[in-house]
Amino acid sequence: MAVQRITTRNARFQQLQTLLHNRTKRGRAGEFLVQGVRPITMAVEHGWTVRSLLYDADRPLSRWAEDLLRRAGAERVAMAPQLLAELSEKSEGAAEVLAVVEMAPDSLSRIRVHDAFLGLVFDRPTQPGNIGSIVRSADAFGADGLIVTGHAADPYDPKSVRASTGSFFAVPVVRGESHREVVDWLGRERAQGRPVAVVGTDEGGESDVSELDLTGPVLLLIGNETTGLSAAWREACDHVVSIPMTGSASSLNASNAASVVLYEARRQRLAKQRAAE
Repeated sequence: MAVQRITTRNARFQQLQTLLHNRTKRGRAGEFLVQGVRPITMAVEHGWTVRSLLYDADRPLSRWAEDLLRRAGAERVAMAPQLLAELSEKSEGAAEVLAVVEMAPDSLSRIRVHDAFLGLVFDRPTQPGNIGSIVRSADAFGADGLIVTGHAADPYDPKSVRASTGSFFAVPVVRGESHREVVDWLGRERAQGRPVAVVGTDEGGESDVSELDLTGPVLLLIGNETTGLSAAWREACDHVVSIPMTGSASSLNASNAASVVLYEARRQRLAKQRAAE
């Protein structure tokens, strides 16, 4: 396969830079930048389309990188080291390889609803790092997918992808314009005999999260970092739960709250499974 070379800040380099900082152009291109051995490996293993692999033209490649170039079947781009370092956004040096990966479709059909379904909605998040952290927890505790709704930070922002430490490629993440399409999707699933309970989280919840049965199909709602759940999402909730806390803190960071509730759901499900054995 022919190798493209980039040694100056030409039009192609500028296009790659927009994938880091320009959400609109990233969306139009339908692709995003990924760095790190684990994230790139997981993207390949989970069947994501890798369009290009960028690497240092002057640096010997590791065995992992050489194998990646053989396996991925993507365009190869050898770059001047200082340009690769700029795209790597590292304080020192550069990533060995960067991958340009095709975005997945924003279709709720990517999230499979079943008898033990556990999904999440993150309503209007402002911090991409929080999206990535929730994706990481969703992966760790067996969730089926994350839906990001409303005017929100971009899940494909490099900060989000990095914070997920590769889990972004294992857990479906779907963007929705508003709560309406999610509520309609839930209605269709319920009509097919899947009684998904919508459970919101709020410091003024009606019960402690540990008191609510989370062993059935559940969609957990996490609100905006500052304002919490929207009025529309509150209206859609079947239950609203709180996380018991002591000390002076009135609430948790959104990603921490999501992790606590996901853990509780996982704990209950494991306990039910063991009781049935």
